[in-house]
Amino acid sequence: MATKKQMQADEVVKRLKKLYPDAHCALNHTNPFELLIATILSAQCTDERVNIVTADLFRKYQGPTAFADAPREDLEEDVRSTGFFRNKAKSIKGASTRIVEEYGGEVPAEMDELLTLPGVARKTANVVLGNAYGIASGIVVDTHVKRLSYRLGLTTQKVPEKVEKDLRKLINEKHWVMFSHWLIFHGRQVCKARNPNCEECKLADICPKKGVG
Repeated sequence: MATKKQMQADEVVKRLKKLYPDAHCALNHTNPFELLIATILSAQCTDERVNIVTADLFRKYQGPTAFADAPREDLEEDVRSTGFFRNKAKSIKGASTRIVEEYGGEVPAEMDELLTLPGVARKTANVVLGNAYGIASGIVVDTHVKRLSYRLGLTTQKVPEKVEKDLRKLINEKHWVMFSHWLIFHGRQVCKARNPNCEECKLADICPKKGVG
């Protein structure tokens, strides 16, 4: 017999799927490597800013070898506007080098192998596996997903890894990849961090945090 929380999760999925049929990854990319780089750059940065930066970045450096061979100082300047540019440039160069040297220039499609790449933690690996390879390895938990999962009563956790663990128990695996996109779309358009638009929200009647903000 389904628990109250399971029934809540099922209803949330049902409504979000209907609300956002065109939900998708907001980071522009044409292959798994570009998505990997874009996701590394997206830490503490908006997707819009990342897309502006990568439009030039991917023209300047085409493929892992080009990034691996690039002087780190040049990469730092190229990604400066995304914030934390020194660490990001270091991660991008390190990940590119490992991809070239250990994986024949191809981004690995295994969680354990992705986690060996500099700058890649579980969230980034889930983004790449789910959106570039169609592999439901887990659920991407960004700030929107964490916030909305808590507001909707799907978790009481605040640490992304623990939030993901709770969500994986509630959300059918076939929805793992899209669930994050649905929540992100809803978080950006309706359930915003500071001023959630509860009056217009199609989930308000089942939201335990309605009106709390």
